[in-house]
Amino acid sequence: MGVRIRQAGQADRETVARLLDEVFRHDPVSSWVFPDEDHRRRVHGVFMGVFADIALAEGRIDMTEDGTAAALWLDVPAGLPDEEDDTPARMREIADPDNERAELVGRLTGAVHPHDRAHAYLLLIAVSPEHQGEGLGSALIAPVLERCDREGVPAYLEASNIRSRGLYERLGFAFTGRTVDLPDGPHMWPMWREPAGSGNGS
Repeated sequence: MGVRIRQAGQADRETVARLLDEVFRHDPVSSWVFPDEDHRRRVHGVFMGVFADIALAEGRIDMTEDGTAAALWLDVPAGLPDEEDDTPARMREIADPDNERAELVGRLTGAVHPHDRAHAYLLLIAVSPEHQGEGLGSALIAPVLERCDREGVPAYLEASNIRSRGLYERLGFAFTGRTVDLPDGPHMWPMWREPAGSGNGS
């Protein structure tokens, strides 16, 4: 469909953070982390901005030329990290220090994140509401998955709702079989994709 994609830089940080805020503010997980809507409106953009900072510093952000969609990726090496990941605590400290849920969601997803093989981790993908359904998400993800297939690298993500889970299944991801269950809240679906032609896909 001729979508123009480029890699985001530091100058795009605010554009990406605003997009993440707009797209995820009413997502089931964000609504659980920040149940009061007025409070969510005040702090959610700061919370999502931490994701942008992590991807800019440690991974990559692919975005459409017009800034209406972005995918945040990290390359995760094999093996358990040497130190405990301080990202969940940092997100809480920066965005909403009195809200333990701002840290807990990262702790729970981190607890089930696979570490036995190196993989590409789709941290977040966002498409602005007025452009959803146009194939932008698939267009952003496809080049990375093609690279994964060429290099024999798996990919991983957490789907935060049933609709996105269906999209990821069409791209070759499969539910790992163990949901992330937020206390008195929604489920998240960890999903894994074997590289095409690897012989051990699901």
